[in-house]
Amino acid sequence: MTTCIPPDVLRRCLVLAGPTACGKTGLSLEWSEVVGGEIVAMDSMSLFRGMDIGTAKATAAERARIPHHLLDILDPHQDFSLADYVSTAAKACRQIIDNGRVPLFVGGTGLYLRGILRGVFDGPPADWTIRERLEADAAKQPEGWLLAELEKVDPDTAARLHAHDTRRLVRALEVFELTGQPLSAQQDEGPTDNDVRPRQVTWLSPPREWLYERINRRVDQMLADGLVEEVRGLLDSEPPPGRTARQALGYKEIIDHLEGRASLEEAVDTIKRHTRRFARKQTTWFRNLEECREMEIHGTERPGELVERLAAG
Repeated sequence: MTTCIPPDVLRRCLVLAGPTACGKTGLSLEWSEVVGGEIVAMDSMSLFRGMDIGTAKATAAERARIPHHLLDILDPHQDFSLADYVSTAAKACRQIIDNGRVPLFVGGTGLYLRGILRGVFDGPPADWTIRERLEADAAKQPEGWLLAELEKVDPDTAARLHAHDTRRLVRALEVFELTGQPLSAQQDEGPTDNDVRPRQVTWLSPPREWLYERINRRVDQMLADGLVEEVRGLLDSEPPPGRTARQALGYKEIIDHLEGRASLEEAVDTIKRHTRRFARKQTTWFRNLEECREMEIHGTERPGELVERLAAG
């Protein structure tokens, strides 16, 4: 069974993707105003309430300017699968279209983009005995053990996942154990046909050094805006954040600091390093999706210039 966005809906969507900190937010607001759009967040962590600073979530002013969807729909202790995201996004897009507007997906989660474009193979039902065993085994092993185990049986899926993405690593190993086939083989949907693709799928491709400098400045600004206090508040909440939220980029490192495993300076340096690595991985995702069109940017353009280039197709 596959969860997907219906073709009649998908054809009317626009997509603006790109690595973190490349300027998607500002450009998406300008583009939305030109096309009569509403923004559908394509970010796995901005789904969570209370995780605002570390996810660079759209501000109240930005949401007042253009309606945003799929922000703040979960509490940090909740889980949300890829299939859940695609089905929820489909409903949001249908509502936007029914209101005479254009759905514009904006974000950098490559796995979500692939699910939007090609649908999601749902796989066998959860086997909690297998999951609990894998999680218990991982707790006894060095960091990265789950990823190393997955690389042995499903290197394609392993290449797409982060070593800290415990939930998806466990699911991939679970599917292999239950079916004897790698998840990547069962999810091997090819590119969508031209006649059912979104109207436009563009990803921003900035110079690497410019992007890295933006990432470093953004992390510093997050600290100045109160990231440590935001994470401390999440840890003090009831129920506390679940595994997915705790592993979020920026949050995991600050949790390590607050729980005594790293100094603040070490945590900040690690966030910057992990974010730069994440940006490289995002770029690989977008380049490997045939439906995506790369749009090189220099970082000096005004949003209006980029909107003109987007409009030119």
